[in-house]
Amino acid sequence: MSAGEQRGRKPRADVQRNRAALLETAQRHFLQHGVGTSLEAVAKEAGVGPGTLYRHFPTREALLAAVLQTRSEELVARQADIEQLDDPAEALEQWLRAMEEYFSAYSGLPEPLMAAARAQEPDSPLTIPCDTLITATDQYVLAAQRAGRVRASVRGYDLFLAACSIAWIKGNGTEEESLDRLRTLIASGYRHQDTQA
Repeated sequence: MSAGEQRGRKPRADVQRNRAALLETAQRHFLQHGVGTSLEAVAKEAGVGPGTLYRHFPTREALLAAVLQTRSEELVARQADIEQLDDPAEALEQWLRAMEEYFSAYSGLPEPLMAAARAQEPDSPLTIPCDTLITATDQYVLAAQRAGRVRASVRGYDLFLAACSIAWIKGNGTEEESLDRLRTLIASGYRHQDTQA
């Protein structure tokens, strides 16, 4: 059989089962123990050896990126709702809140996302999800800037990091009242001066 024929074949059923079991187990472990959970424990509970885990997901970031992909449907649905809003400033605010909730899914998630966004390493499995979210944030920022509601100097990257930061602070047990004050402070920094309350 040629290499081309091998590449065109579907993965064996046991390979697909192993991958699905690893993703399901990793998601459960990330929810219970955060993104720093033991990968060996994930493999053991999924019924595979560490070698199988690393064949599917060579790094923790690769596993995390795959798990995040399985959870992205909710964020996509939120984005579709946000797209219906007439007020671009409100759309931006709702998008930032949606990202914050997405980043809060697992304890410790904001750190690797911020690292991937800062490093801009094309080989990191988390770079593409971060780039996608930053690009979407840029679109909301540009729409609000065109409406004169957001300062011209603001970039989607800045607000992506702000949402990550709030999610990180939230994950450390900060009360919602304090988070609301922080959100207001951040918003006062990106809103156009004429539109600040």
